[in-house]
Amino acid sequence: MTSIDAPETGRKHQSSRGDLLMAALRLLGPHRSVSSLGLREVAREADIAPNTFYRHFRDIDDLAVALIELSGEALRKVVDQARMNTVSGNAVVRGSVEAFMSQLRSEDGLLQVLLREGTAGSDAFRRAVDRQLDFFEEELRVELVRLTEAAGQPLHDPALAAKAITRLIFAMGTHALERPREHDAELIRQMSEMVMMILLGSRSLRARLG
Repeated sequence: MTSIDAPETGRKHQSSRGDLLMAALRLLGPHRSVSSLGLREVAREADIAPNTFYRHFRDIDDLAVALIELSGEALRKVVDQARMNTVSGNAVVRGSVEAFMSQLRSEDGLLQVLLREGTAGSDAFRRAVDRQLDFFEEELRVELVRLTEAAGQPLHDPALAAKAITRLIFAMGTHALERPREHDAELIRQMSEMVMMILLGSRSLRARLG
């Protein structure tokens, strides 16, 4: 086995942060936690010598947090899809839930990392996941305000509604990972109705409180 200080003969002379992240994703698969990855294992998968790893990450935990941050970007694509649905005239809620499920089932496995580490990861990883969820909630809040005010149906406490929706899809997404894809259509239906219940309840409360 190549030692950490060994020369990189036979390995790539150029590597990138992205090479290591993609190598880690390939190793994770659908069920493995990032905490189980080894530095040498990731380096071998990326076809680099172990000492090259340190040009991009302090340690394997640093790489894991970077993976979680990259996964957060995948989650935020759902908001972008909601904007596209608005322009195209599609049903925003169902279209956004379908976009979430599409990201969840994507071959890159990014969203799976976010969901898995939020429930099974270390404290540091869970904090990293919480930061990504906070970013998503804020983007979702802005989009909810835009959509509901344009429709003349403002929400009571949009930030809380965004938080409720985020935690709902996070929990349902984790559940979906444990079920075969054949169940996705039913899960999409359930998630869409649950999100609508949150929105209708928030609108009703706004009207009641004035």
